[in-house]
Amino acid sequence: MSTVPTAPPAPGYRAWRTLPLRVEAVRQLKRRRTWVMGGVLTALPFVLIIAFAVGGTPSERSGASGRITLMDTATASGANFAATCLFVSAGFLLVVPVALFCGDTVASEASWSSLRYLLAAPVPRYRLLWSKLTVALGLSAAAILLLPLVALAAGTIAYGWGSLELPTGGSLATADTVPRLAVVVAYVFLSQLVTAGLAFWLSTRTDAPLGAVGGAVGLTIIGNVLDAVTALGSWRDFLPAHWQFAWVDALQPQLAWDGMVKGAAVSLTYALVLVALAFRGFARKDIVS
Repeated sequence: MSTVPTAPPAPGYRAWRTLPLRVEAVRQLKRRRTWVMGGVLTALPFVLIIAFAVGGTPSERSGASGRITLMDTATASGANFAATCLFVSAGFLLVVPVALFCGDTVASEASWSSLRYLLAAPVPRYRLLWSKLTVALGLSAAAILLLPLVALAAGTIAYGWGSLELPTGGSLATADTVPRLAVVVAYVFLSQLVTAGLAFWLSTRTDAPLGAVGGAVGLTIIGNVLDAVTALGSWRDFLPAHWQFAWVDALQPQLAWDGMVKGAAVSLTYALVLVALAFRGFARKDIVS
């Protein structure tokens, strides 16, 4: 049985050198949606500070119920304000940049009819996906880190630097505040990997960026709705949304890891499966755009 001989690669060609991360990162950073999303995340802490100044601090209104929540301690210190910003945004707002960066990355190339030209460069398909996924996750991590950093700086200016007041009573030492917030931010990023994997997989399946981004956001919302159905019982433990606020255990006098470990395991499992599906499907896909 005869086989068709393959042409040798061009002199100096190295597959792993195609589409360098630096080039892809610069391309994504120059896009308008990156700067718009950064502006929205930067503005949120200042919007909350203005809201507290106009409507009164949450602690002034918490006496009626007698129950103290994380929101009630928002103005206790800059650290409390940063934790509150994460609390109000982790459920939905932080989902949007992750879905945007990971869902738009491949689908946008297809919508611009530039994807086939990248592959003809030639950029191997696995290399193209790896570069785009790495940059998308890097931008997602930067977005998740940007919010608490701005909130910590703005909150410290507005409310002063001090210990982290705990809703359960007591406070964390000032030296422990930043490490605990770092644990919270790291867990929030891990919990968003499901949305990232879902958006990336959809991005390889469609030529419409809004479809990939909207699909990832929509399915994440459906997961949150299902987690609210208590009739599902222990089945909710398999939903990533069930563990999205497990980072609250880091804001306790004694740091508890059980919930965060379970949540991270669930999130990583879903993310790895979705990314594997993206690579497998894209390797066999007929690129026509």
